[in-house]
Amino acid sequence: MFLYLDIDGVMVPANSWKRPELLEDGFPEFSPKAVRSLDRIISTSNADIVLTTSHKYKYTLKEWNTIFKRRNINVNNITRLPKNTKHLNRREELIHWFNAKHLKDNFIIIDDDKSLNALPKFLKDRLIQTSGSVGLTDYLADEAIAKIKNWNYELAP
Repeated sequence: MFLYLDIDGVMVPANSWKRPELLEDGFPEFSPKAVRSLDRIISTSNADIVLTTSHKYKYTLKEWNTIFKRRNINVNNITRLPKNTKHLNRREELIHWFNAKHLKDNFIIIDDDKSLNALPKFLKDRLIQTSGSVGLTDYLADEAIAKIKNWNYELAP
């Protein structure tokens, strides 16, 4: 199971009137509600994280592991989409990735990017879209977990 994860607007609410608090690693603090929600999704699905955030190459994978650990999120494995050298928007970047990899595994996309509303149905059915100013919530975690449980039920003999 893979969790394609954005950071801004998901783990760090994007509010123009409030600057996020930076932790000692120089990266913003994650919302406690988002941390709790993400932890529930990971513990239910045993998901690996694939970073889709525009920050994905600002840090090494080892540093990303430390960032998540400092924010009390236990992650199995963290990878990331390739560098976005063609400057694609998030929708184009994800479509390109999935078309190139022919991935059919179970996955969830968690992102606030409104361009993802135009994803092909196969991908959009796996989208958990946050409000950028709120981020990941318990309700959205419930939605993600329900999708995951539904897949597991469909795959059962």
